[in-house]
Amino acid sequence: MSEKNYIIAPSILASDFARLGDEVKDVLNAGADWVHFDVMDNHYVPNLTIGPMVCKALRDYGIKEFIDVHLMIDPVDELAQSFIKAGADLISFHPEASKHIHRSIHAIKDKECKVGLVYNPATPLHTLENVINDIDLVLIMSVNPGFGGQSFIHSSLEKISQVRKMIDDSGKDIRLEVDGGINKDTIGLASKAGADTFVAGSAIFNTENYEQTISELRSKIN
Repeated sequence: MSEKNYIIAPSILASDFARLGDEVKDVLNAGADWVHFDVMDNHYVPNLTIGPMVCKALRDYGIKEFIDVHLMIDPVDELAQSFIKAGADLISFHPEASKHIHRSIHAIKDKECKVGLVYNPATPLHTLENVINDIDLVLIMSVNPGFGGQSFIHSSLEKISQVRKMIDDSGKDIRLEVDGGINKDTIGLASKAGADTFVAGSAIFNTENYEQTISELRSKIN
């Protein structure tokens, strides 16, 4: 991983949905790298958010940048394929939401889409050992999934460090993403633990100046 190869991925969950296309364009113009989707099904997590039609709408609007889709749903396979058709660049899912993790991974990869696995604060990492050579990203949740605007769970830092070692030992080009409570006070802690990709929702979209906020977040990365 390049020393300066850090990614800021604003979560549109915190954006103004009444003007979503403009919001995404504004945050990308302000220096964001990826667009992050938090997809919730009111089943695997206690909330209901957005589906593939929103992804397609942004592509049709002219958004060409990388779209990073985090599926907090059960089951994952059918909707993953719908998001790929809608224009997603990466699909990540929770291993406990798939009966056949390896099959779900390769169903995504077979469509030339990148794939990641997501680990909640209390989810053990043992499944990662078996598929680390097959994935492009590991996402560590630093909150319990289901709602935006939660506080960072500091015990997730140890899990980030563990995954960083696993990635380094694998020799693979795998991104290590963190999502939950990321702001100017926590992004440095997460990067020091080994994360290189940072999802931030309210910490960006609830500010007046996206460019200033993203610049400040980058300045805190260690």
